[in-house]
Amino acid sequence: MPAIPERNVLLIVLDQWRADALGRAGNALISTPNLDRLAADGVLFSRHYSNCSPCAPARASLLTGQYQHNHGVMRNGTPLDARFTNLALECRKAGYDPALFGYTDTAADPRQHAPDDPVLRSYEQVMRGFTTELYLPERPLRWMAHLSQLGYPFAADPQALYRPDPMPGARGPTHAPARFAAAHSISAYLTDEVLSYIAMRREEPWFVHAAYIRPHPPFIASDPYHDRVDPDRLPPVRRAESAALEGATHPLVSALLADKRAGSFFAHGQGLVTDLPDSDLAQLRATYYGMVSEVDAQVGRLITQLQEWGLYDRTLIMVTSDHGEMLGDHWMLGKDSPFEQAFQVPLIVRDPTPAANPGRGRIETRFTEAVDLMPTVLQWVGLPVPRQCDGRSLLELCHHRPVEGWRDSAHWEFDFRDTWLPNAQSRLGLPMDQCGLAALRTETHLYVHFAALPPLLYDLRQDPHCLADIASDPAAAPVLLDCAQRLLSWRMKTSARELTGMSTAPDGLQVRG
Repeated sequence: MPAIPERNVLLIVLDQWRADALGRAGNALISTPNLDRLAADGVLFSRHYSNCSPCAPARASLLTGQYQHNHGVMRNGTPLDARFTNLALECRKAGYDPALFGYTDTAADPRQHAPDDPVLRSYEQVMRGFTTELYLPERPLRWMAHLSQLGYPFAADPQALYRPDPMPGARGPTHAPARFAAAHSISAYLTDEVLSYIAMRREEPWFVHAAYIRPHPPFIASDPYHDRVDPDRLPPVRRAESAALEGATHPLVSALLADKRAGSFFAHGQGLVTDLPDSDLAQLRATYYGMVSEVDAQVGRLITQLQEWGLYDRTLIMVTSDHGEMLGDHWMLGKDSPFEQAFQVPLIVRDPTPAANPGRGRIETRFTEAVDLMPTVLQWVGLPVPRQCDGRSLLELCHHRPVEGWRDSAHWEFDFRDTWLPNAQSRLGLPMDQCGLAALRTETHLYVHFAALPPLLYDLRQDPHCLADIASDPAAAPVLLDCAQRLLSWRMKTSARELTGMSTAPDGLQVRG
């Protein structure tokens, strides 16, 4: 029997939270006092990157510790191969029963199910190893029932949940507040359930994965968060002078701009995202900041209660996101994009042990990635890291210790193939397996390599917002070649390797690595 663990794990994942939407990251316009307080007592990783998007691929990387080219989850709905282990399955080996509140967006391996099994009709299944304490998929029935019990007349209609409360003088379609109180939001409901769960387990170890849907669209916030930020104070979006000029920069950018409809991001949206008036976009960005503040309050409730219960100093707390949000940059909303805003996300790690005291309050600027989270948790609970994992534990960085051979760049991948809905693949006329990109982000450049389209290259020293592609500039050819070689080496070094460290031999199986 494994020893009963003495350490708790709280893994919080906000959905679609971009790196600069955090006060501690230098954003003076957003209000995130609780997350800032946690970062001041832990470490903020300021150059942290999701390894792929959208939700299902990103969460597959985060929870299996693998790059997309290894786990193979390309889009929402791509099955996760059952042969892979994951964070929950591994932590069970240390005696934990990992509890999920929210969702993991995992499509089941169809080889393990009958063709008519209902699990094959949704990408929102729960990853193996988690005990589902609260399931909140796209149609969040448990929360809807809760609203109904509170007397909200629209609670049975999932389409009505995020229709705004009529508001005279609203600044555009995303300014008016939600029709439910902040105390009854889906974030507050999830927090209530997490606290109820922990309350009954204060004398025993636990592992909680709290997956909050916000600030994922629809873009709407509860009162008073809907009116927290003045849109006129926001800095300008980073984009070309027109959507047409933006689209002319690359075939994929053109295809993505032609597909994104405003109705995918807020109630009553009309036309394309590129048709949004500047004033409406500014308010949308302000509303997004309010949505982050609304979740910040719920994270604050969790932290405060852990402190009052005496559990704060027994709990590894990690707060991050599955992927980012373009928020108007490059004329885009959402996370379907080759650009950094869709992949750079916040990461806060608070290790309660005295070993972490030298690192408290630091802002770590080395490149870190979503694949590092699984090794970090496993080291914390005293388990070995499976060879399938592509990342490294962050605990030594949290402890402010010297670390040899840390990565000098970040990487992400994005696949734009069609699924049950048409995607950029249809507009570009490419074969399915040629609808992919891999990006290398170094100190000085962003290089994006495509399987069947021209590359992109940006000099971040002169062009930090990636508005001038220099891939075709002859003077940039040496940099382009160097980046391509580095990206190829990264792919070779991180190819799937579960069994590659093994060798059969006359005296039996040899295992290295």
